[in-house]
Amino acid sequence: MSNTKVLPLLEPDEVVAPCCPPLTERPMTAEEAETAAKMFKALDDPVRLRLFSAIASHEGSEACVCDISDVGVSQPTVSHHLKKLKEAGLLTSERRGTWVYYRVEPSVLAAMGKLLTTAATAA
Repeated sequence: MSNTKVLPLLEPDEVVAPCCPPLTERPMTAEEAETAAKMFKALDDPVRLRLFSAIASHEGSEACVCDISDVGVSQPTVSHHLKKLKEAGLLTSERRGTWVYYRVEPSVLAAMGKLLTTAATAA
């Protein structure tokens, strides 16, 4: 039996607040920089990036661990990398029977993309 903490999936009407404003809008606060760095650091590994991509591109941006574990490393290593992605706030998970399903929230992808876009200019 694993002692991994299972996080509930967000309800469809729940939205994850963006971590930070676009880089061109204003300087980041220390807290915003810490949050953004944690997210990008979690993706600074080829295996984690492949796992994140496999989940994000799976139907509904959700995948069973059984469907994404073929990334060329052992299952314990896959679990380690998934844990790092969860700790960075990039994934949520839910246990269903014996399997764990991982989900990328669309608002997380939007927040990461917004961080790297140019701030909107007033019309």
